[in-house]
Amino acid sequence: MIALRIAVPLALLAAPAVTVGAWIDSAGARLEQSLAQPKKSDVAVAAAADEGYCNAELKRILRRVLLSCGLAGGEGRGCQPSQAKNVATMSGSDFNALFNPMKHRGGIIQFDKGKADLDDDDKRLIDQLFADRKGASWFFVVSRASPEGAVDLNRELSKGRAEAVMKHLGKTFSDPGLEKEVGLLYLGAEFAQLDEQYCTWRRSGADECGADPINRSAFIAWIDCQL
Repeated sequence: MIALRIAVPLALLAAPAVTVGAWIDSAGARLEQSLAQPKKSDVAVAAAADEGYCNAELKRILRRVLLSCGLAGGEGRGCQPSQAKNVATMSGSDFNALFNPMKHRGGIIQFDKGKADLDDDDKRLIDQLFADRKGASWFFVVSRASPEGAVDLNRELSKGRAEAVMKHLGKTFSDPGLEKEVGLLYLGAEFAQLDEQYCTWRRSGADECGADPINRSAFIAWIDCQL
């Protein structure tokens, strides 16, 4: 009996630190179930039911982001740059390339230098894209900073930008499941910087665009992938 009492707490201590605490009800259960399914099903499901960009690699990344960084769950949960690299397990350019086919589905919220505040143009684009759900399950917010500032400052800026989007969604939309639908990724200026080709995407309230301005931003989109 004593051995049993000792074994139970030891087993609990061994649980992975990245597991989402107090697992998030239905959305979490769906993700856990999908992770247990054979990987060979990914391509078949994508071809049958998902948008064309939902290849096996993208779906793998989305699962990892949602499990390790996302499904905010009321705790403002998200991944910082060092965690994001581990979650993505690929180069920054390859990570960005996964999202390129979503150009028609997503948008880029541009912020002023050193700021994390939303203006009216930002809010209009957020509202437009969030309202255009079309049955999708997951809304991603991937925020960045331009490289001019210090590393710690850029991390805080990108985090503040993602949180500003999340806060606006909470105030604007009566969605009881909001915190179970949003995946947050804060990249700072350390990982997956955007290049000037993204200036052609839908952007909010910024006439200026270039390598630095486009990274003072948050990419947002509904992801039409079955996970």
